[in-house]
Amino acid sequence: MSNQDNITSLEPHRAVLRAEEVSRTYGSAHALVHACQNVSVEAFPGQLLVIQGRSGAGKTTLLNILGGLSRPDNGRVWLGDVEMTSMPEDELVELRRTQLGFVFQSFGLIPILSAAENVEIPLRIQRMEPDRRDARVRELLEMVGLAKHGSQRPAELSGGQQQRVGLARALANRPQVLIADEPTGQLDSGTASAMMDLIGELVQTQGVAAIVSTHDPALIQRADNVVQIHDGRLRV
Repeated sequence: MSNQDNITSLEPHRAVLRAEEVSRTYGSAHALVHACQNVSVEAFPGQLLVIQGRSGAGKTTLLNILGGLSRPDNGRVWLGDVEMTSMPEDELVELRRTQLGFVFQSFGLIPILSAAENVEIPLRIQRMEPDRRDARVRELLEMVGLAKHGSQRPAELSGGQQQRVGLARALANRPQVLIADEPTGQLDSGTASAMMDLIGELVQTQGVAAIVSTHDPALIQRADNVVQIHDGRLRV
């Protein structure tokens, strides 16, 4: 049985993702940067966790550790009953593809592909049958309000629409955890507010645990839980 087989849907009161005393340091002995220091957090199904902090506070480092994109120097990260920090790299890659969804500040779309083609990338990687894949892409674009824009390329979409495509792609494989690093950083205030409303709605309807970093105080009101990070440490 693989590690992924041990990951099951969890009750709302049980953390689906948790970090225990994780730390990450960059640089040499003469110029050490303590990007993350003994941080412990938990994310629960159907809830939106916001990590608040100014630029350089350590938000991205923490998200990368939580998402298995970076390994901590110390501490452990668990997804369900599986310890991600002890997994070999090939299994960790597969875990990220199937159990975690990522939304990036810069959208991360492939310019030459249409919105629908960008959304279906994770489904192609999983070798989903074409009929099921097409149906899932239609469902996702409808979910984020872009049912009529599937044939358009990123350059033909607004910033808010591009980020919605990125969100649809992140949800393609029905991940247990959605991780978004400053997802509204390149959007105007009105579009940013609508984007956060959409993420909040999808968290509730899809039962996914969402972890979103931001330094925008206005967006914190939508969170179920907020943790503040400063100089790599959580503020109590």
